[in-house]
Amino acid sequence: MRGLRGWRRPLLAFVAGLISALAFAPLGIFPALLLAMTVLMLLVDGAMAEQRRMRVAALAGWSFGFGQFLAGLYWVGYAFTVDAAAHAWQIPFVATLFPGFLALYPALACAVTAYFKRPDSAARCFMLAGCYALCEWLRGHLFTGFPWNLAAYAWGSVPEIMQSAAAIGAYGLTLLTLLFGASLADFATARRRAWILPTSMTVLFAALWIAGDARLASNPPTAVPGVQLRLVQPNIPQAEKLLPELQPRNWRRLLELSGAPAHAQPTIIVWPEAAPPPFLLQRLPEAVEQVGALIPGNKVLMTGTVRAAFAGSDINYFNSFFIFAHGGKLIGIYDKFHLVPFGEYLPLPGLLHALGLSKIVDMPDGFGEGPGPRTFAIPGAPPVGPLICYEIIFPDAVVGASRPGWIVNVTDDSWFGPSTGPYQHLLTARMRAIEEGLPIARDANTGISAIIDPLGRVMASFPLGRQGNVDGKLPQALPPTLYARMGDTTCILLLLICLLLGFLGPAAVKKSRF
Repeated sequence: MRGLRGWRRPLLAFVAGLISALAFAPLGIFPALLLAMTVLMLLVDGAMAEQRRMRVAALAGWSFGFGQFLAGLYWVGYAFTVDAAAHAWQIPFVATLFPGFLALYPALACAVTAYFKRPDSAARCFMLAGCYALCEWLRGHLFTGFPWNLAAYAWGSVPEIMQSAAAIGAYGLTLLTLLFGASLADFATARRRAWILPTSMTVLFAALWIAGDARLASNPPTAVPGVQLRLVQPNIPQAEKLLPELQPRNWRRLLELSGAPAHAQPTIIVWPEAAPPPFLLQRLPEAVEQVGALIPGNKVLMTGTVRAAFAGSDINYFNSFFIFAHGGKLIGIYDKFHLVPFGEYLPLPGLLHALGLSKIVDMPDGFGEGPGPRTFAIPGAPPVGPLICYEIIFPDAVVGASRPGWIVNVTDDSWFGPSTGPYQHLLTARMRAIEEGLPIARDANTGISAIIDPLGRVMASFPLGRQGNVDGKLPQALPPTLYARMGDTTCILLLLICLLLGFLGPAAVKKSRF
């Protein structure tokens, strides 16, 4: 691998990137990512021997990232098929430009590693892992951020390892995972004591597994007394949601599923993102009366909905979340604050409209932004923190100033069809539960709806592409985790240590020409 030249190096990097995507949901083959990182480290080793080593390493890193994002995020193209007449022509561009742009982050990490390090030093593993993890953090924050399929999510099939996120978060676990994979490349070197780093990382992850297993065993599931959840999954295809002739049917389906008999009658009913027809709960009092009939006594109904806010002659639109109490009284409104670029708003609208591009959601001027995470008091249950759709994917950005007793995440994954996207989305919710020590009720239009306990265990769920309900008790929250108290501080300390160990090792032996 180190000796590959010309097109063979980026080709192998691309294949390794494709293989690494097997680690993410729904397959969850975590060795695929570790071995792919080993290959990438060896290819960067070979690039260090080239005259233009930064350029060669950057190309290897970009090819690796392109393969991973191409295979891992192919489902993004499904959204452009909902209104095929308007958006299908954009699919080839999305399929290449989006993963191609995201691949610039690993390209930068590999280029910096090749500039500072030489191939026979263990420090290069620390440098690559540190730079890659830093670039993953940047990917999650720059340009509104998109921290999807972080390396930490490769452990989705190993809940014991996932428990470490309660202390170091997804970014910290990403750093350790990348270092583990890169360190395995030392087994291919002839350097004395080259076995120390990969063996140490193996022991570390074995310790994380043992600690995670103990954490799971010492925290059996417990429920909040007197709270019974019902998550309604209407399974309405996205193309049928806005058709005027089908909106009465869609509304009846919500009401019928909400009122279906159950062993234990629900005290809280949740509908998914944008479940009612747009503006229905604002313009038809009869609809609010029907909602009130579903929640007599001390019961609550929560739903995602599209709403309009009037300011004089101006109308602003929001992707919102309504909380109704007894009699259909509206007691809380939450507006989505982390909007999807090209979906819910169009960046640089003047330029992109001139190029013929438009956002997927057909809403004049796009949606307005809410103020951020909030916590609402509700009758008969712990205070709740709503999140809409992909707001759940952002570590350390899901809880407001007042910590809730649980999180409800409503989403409409029908945009992504029968793909891997909904499975990956569910996994991110499980990771947020572990990080914050909070249970999460995830309600999706077409699935996968689930009740998740604060250790990321799925207590009840309903599969993708089916119509029905998830009935279950609300899990009890844990005390605030270390990550809930400190956020990414611990991860930043680990990152600084990793980069410091990388810089302290032997430097490159010759000047680089990019």
